[in-house]
Amino acid sequence: MTQVDFYILEDDSRDQFICRLTEKIYAQGKTVYIHTEGDEQSRHIDQLLWSFQDSSFIPHHTDCDSEGHEKSPVEIGSGELSEHHNEVLINLQTEVPLIFSRFERVAEVIQGGEADRVFGRERFRFYRDRGYPLQSHNIPIK
Repeated sequence: MTQVDFYILEDDSRDQFICRLTEKIYAQGKTVYIHTEGDEQSRHIDQLLWSFQDSSFIPHHTDCDSEGHEKSPVEIGSGELSEHHNEVLINLQTEVPLIFSRFERVAEVIQGGEADRVFGRERFRFYRDRGYPLQSHNIPIK
């Protein structure tokens, strides 16, 4: 059964947290699908993964890349969920993706703003009401 982790941020550092979380998952040898709200957010996360740390390299691609996605451990996209990645899903959308349950783990990252928290509570109830194991992690301001 899919394990769902909620990361509740005390500030608006979601982008940097996503990069750190992706780096940690990649270091564990797992594949990651970062499910974004759209192409603009996908390109933004793509750029951040290239530049968030000078000493870090996370091989990745966006779903609009035409080649190489089977070999990349990290995929970023907003459309159809990748068939090549099924270990960890980082969901950045306000809704739960329909095929989330094929992933071993789902990471829901909740920013400090009230609107994001409302959508986060709705997703929490969705998973809880269906019996998925949940964990919440409060991430302090850095």
